[in-house]
Amino acid sequence: MSAVPEPAAETVVMKFGGSSVADPEKIRHVARRLVQARERGVRVVSTVSAMGKTTDSLLELASQVSPHPHPRELDMLLSTGERVACALVAMAVHDLGQEAVSFTGSQAGILTDSVHTRAKIRQITPVRVLQALDDGRIVLVAGFQGFSRDTMDVTTLGRGAGDLTAVALAATLGAACEIYSDVPGVFTADPRLVPDARKLETVSYEEMLEMAASGARVLALRAVELARGHDVPIHARSTFSEEPGTWVQDVAGMEEPIISAVTHSEDEVLFTLRGVPDRPGVAAAIFEAVAGEHVSVDTILQNAVHGSAELSFSVPREDVVATRKALDTAQESIGAIEIEEVGDLGKVSLIGAGMRSHPGVAAQMFRTLADEGINLRLISTSPIKITCLVGSDEVEGAVVALHRRFLSGDAASGRSE
Repeated sequence: MSAVPEPAAETVVMKFGGSSVADPEKIRHVARRLVQARERGVRVVSTVSAMGKTTDSLLELASQVSPHPHPRELDMLLSTGERVACALVAMAVHDLGQEAVSFTGSQAGILTDSVHTRAKIRQITPVRVLQALDDGRIVLVAGFQGFSRDTMDVTTLGRGAGDLTAVALAATLGAACEIYSDVPGVFTADPRLVPDARKLETVSYEEMLEMAASGARVLALRAVELARGHDVPIHARSTFSEEPGTWVQDVAGMEEPIISAVTHSEDEVLFTLRGVPDRPGVAAAIFEAVAGEHVSVDTILQNAVHGSAELSFSVPREDVVATRKALDTAQESIGAIEIEEVGDLGKVSLIGAGMRSHPGVAAQMFRTLADEGINLRLISTSPIKITCLVGSDEVEGAVVALHRRFLSGDAASGRSE
């Protein structure tokens, strides 16, 4: 991020998700929150997502016009949703008696690489943002998008990148970062599945990274990565409530719970490759091809027997087409292999920084799932996470059972052993 002068007053970046601006009344509500912050003497920057399901609707429209939309034109199309929402919020702010100005990602100085639909931010040069703040205006920045100087094209940053835009602006401006959605914070499990799930007051960057990677949708993974790298605390809270939310920040030195949360997703696809040559460089060739298609690989498992290997890995359902293309490319260099896809899978994860020093968590997790009759398809671990792939129809039961075992009653106080 680019260095900027120390602001004359506190600056806050307030990000509002699509559900927060889904209709005119909600847009006016967001405008009131921005004006209230400005009237407290805070310099206000806001990033706003497209209204409601606008991005999904635009994607559907594109697919009706073209089975394979050109990535550049898709970015031109998708970037309009945030621009519309920002302009509408700015209008509502004006009606409340405050000055506001809306900027596209390009106008706000968000510079990216040239990869369409999944661009990465290279730097932010917020000249116009700073000038508007100095003039006393509330600044609205279209999230999810930027501009590539290499190609002079509009780019988008990928789904969920409104959070990323907000954190990047906060890092650049030396600002606080508040991310608003229709949920009041980060919970020990999805409250829709577990009604007694508890809101967490504080979560470490490390735990939030694992939660975001494992299916928790409160914050986007790339936003948390950037926040950790630039030491930007995030306050995740509700648009529709004044109650405090969850702080995501460096909490080193605090007493760490054994388990902080149970997370899940229901859109996993498992690729199993058989007859893979067991020689140096083959796995590299496969995953270089997968990376070249910008696929996010999660769980990986390899077994080698008698000169050939079996390799399994999971990807989000949205990356299946790109994965197939990557594997076709890989076979040009490694030779033909057998490929199996299993698509009726989900994953459930236990996450907690305290499990590093508490052996036996994995055994308890597997026993809990076994007692529920849930078969484990694949297992992966990190120092603070254990993830199991299970049948998609078993995900809800797994989440409920694990939350009951690790995060309800005495278990929540650390007496789970």
